[in-house]
Amino acid sequence: MKTLRNLSLLLVVIFLSACKDAQVEKNITIYSNVWDKIINDGNIDLINDANFDTNITLVSNPENIVGIEDFKAYYSNFITGFSDIEFTINEIFGQNDKIVKHWNFKGTHSGNFFGIPATGKTVDLSGATIAVMKDGKIAQEQDFMDNLDFMSQLGLDPFLNPGNTIAIRKIYDDFAKGDIEAVGAALAKDVVWNEAENFPLADGNPYVGFEAILNGVFARIGSEWEYWNLTNLELHEMTNNKVLATGRYEAKYKKNGAIINLQMAHLWTLNDGKIVAFQQFADTKGIADAMAK
Repeated sequence: MKTLRNLSLLLVVIFLSACKDAQVEKNITIYSNVWDKIINDGNIDLINDANFDTNITLVSNPENIVGIEDFKAYYSNFITGFSDIEFTINEIFGQNDKIVKHWNFKGTHSGNFFGIPATGKTVDLSGATIAVMKDGKIAQEQDFMDNLDFMSQLGLDPFLNPGNTIAIRKIYDDFAKGDIEAVGAALAKDVVWNEAENFPLADGNPYVGFEAILNGVFARIGSEWEYWNLTNLELHEMTNNKVLATGRYEAKYKKNGAIINLQMAHLWTLNDGKIVAFQQFADTKGIADAMAK
């Protein structure tokens, strides 16, 4: 009887092991097919809740990208920023719910890529990704690649940090959504904020820390202006961890209904992914004239 019980236990272990291997292979097939269609076919809309967990997480620095909408927006940069794309999975294997792939990405930088204008350069980049599957869907990704080599292939200064541009792009997106809490999270504790000289809100310069900025700048704009929008926004990566943003202010002053449409520039300084300084440049005379009408 003891021998029979041992044989039964062995058969159960073998069966469970076979089921586990089958699930790993199924995960690999699902994962490979989805990314092949997204990158090679340019079908970015496959980043949806049918293929990805609703809390899909891209592990990244300075903060993770969470949720289908933001995850899709991140990878859209590769689809719109490059043409003649060839994405190849050289090797892929899995264990339990984890998948590891070794990949190669080739393409021509023909469009805007995380705020970097088209250079016309071709890239040939290899890297690795660790992914986590959950209930047949992709739940987590973490990419590993040589960013210095990537920048060099684009003909850019390898000491530029594209993560800075991503961080600043996100803060403008958060502003547009009215997510002031997310804006505050992007700022260093002792961030130094300066409004343009002779701008009405410059009376508190320099604003130090998020609370000072919130009360001295954001709250006053919200109470005095019916709306305050940024248009024609362009981001320019610079050395020394700086990003220059250029565009236009479009706003309506509550007291007299005056509307402005004026040039502006913002100079951001970052350290370890956090914003440590901000300097505004704007047509302060145009703003003052609108407020005086």
